[in-house]
Amino acid sequence: MAPTAPAPARAAADPRRRALARKRRLAVAFVLPALLLLGALVVYPVFFSFGRSLFDASGDRFVGAGNYAAILQDPATLKAIRNSTIWVVVAPTLLTGLGLVLAVLTEKVRWATAFKLVLFLPMAVSFLAAGIIFRLAYEQNPDRGVLNAVAVGIHDTFEDTAAYPTARAREGHGLAGAPGGPYSTERTVRPGGSVGLGLVGVGPDALPAAAKPAPAPADTAGGSNADAITGTVYLDFAPGGAGTPGTVDPGEKGLPGMKVEAVREGEGEVAATATAAADGTFRLAGLAPGDYTVRLPAANFAAPYQGVDWLGPALITPAVIGAYLWVWTGFAMVLIGAGLAAIPRDALEAARMDGASEGQIFRKITVPLLAPVLTVVFVTLVINVMKVFDLVYIIAPGPVQEEANVLATRMWLVSFGGGNDQGLGSALSIVLLLLVVPAMVFNIRRFRRSGT
Repeated sequence: MAPTAPAPARAAADPRRRALARKRRLAVAFVLPALLLLGALVVYPVFFSFGRSLFDASGDRFVGAGNYAAILQDPATLKAIRNSTIWVVVAPTLLTGLGLVLAVLTEKVRWATAFKLVLFLPMAVSFLAAGIIFRLAYEQNPDRGVLNAVAVGIHDTFEDTAAYPTARAREGHGLAGAPGGPYSTERTVRPGGSVGLGLVGVGPDALPAAAKPAPAPADTAGGSNADAITGTVYLDFAPGGAGTPGTVDPGEKGLPGMKVEAVREGEGEVAATATAAADGTFRLAGLAPGDYTVRLPAANFAAPYQGVDWLGPALITPAVIGAYLWVWTGFAMVLIGAGLAAIPRDALEAARMDGASEGQIFRKITVPLLAPVLTVVFVTLVINVMKVFDLVYIIAPGPVQEEANVLATRMWLVSFGGGNDQGLGSALSIVLLLLVVPAMVFNIRRFRRSGT
């Protein structure tokens, strides 16, 4: 017979095993609620979505990989993939670069803590609120959109605006031309003659404050006006609706600032130009004998500059990325700033003593030492931008929503936003999961390496 273990040793082992078993049961009891919650909210939805992606929109017919093939054939989905690629390449790169620059700069300013606080504040704003803020900021109307108000202010500072964008000629009363100008006299005029150029479509509140009552034009042949054409540009509308169209009536005001040209008949060249005075009078001087047409150029009637179409098809994706940068720049700056604080100062001081410039220290010491932190920040932002939804859905107007869509918004629109095709939507969710998982695994491994 084989020898048996001594009874005292076996008795001592049993309490130890019971203690270990009790600890395991206690650990399972504590972990079980979290595991159940994780399974209900993460694991089950993943497997259910994968199974649902193998069926058609109604969920009754098995289509296999048909939904995945449809992703590559749907132009709207391909556009969402293109936009997601732009997001992944542009947003994390800009945010990491901005965060690095700001983290370095805040070390050199006096109120670094206050500066970091101001930049980090947008993180406390929900994406819903941030989307509403930037939807208003990007408004095309300069009276509502702050960005276009700034753009219009700068534009109008350096370029003259059209004097009367709504003005038009009164048909059959001496002026002819298409809406928006130019307008020319129907009859030719010789030097020494005078013309009245009546316009309508200008509201009383749109008249300049300097506008004065317009005088009636009169022929001034001979004297100092023998080589000039004179006349009056005026608003051909008397208060109360009285008066005769085509003539200057009492109470009608001139249109100051209106540009006037004399065009030589048959040649088409501008022979003289003038600007109407406060009472609308003008004088086109230095004309050779001959017939001329008096013209009001189209520049007088051009629509005013309205700024940039931020929410149009061409700029909607960069505009939404700009809003995303506003929210997340503080996050990148704070994380990189924490890494910057851990850099050994003696390495920086040694480089300065060796004569290195601040730019050389930044490129050859700071950035290489911060490479692990920069990588973690970059990968974290990549994961985040792949899932971006709120800003795109809120900022992009309905007509350009398709131009701004990313995978997350496309998935929601296909499934619940009118498409009612949860088979295709589930396939998109699985594709999005497969794109996010490698970045998550990379980040987790980096965290583990840095922890060890």
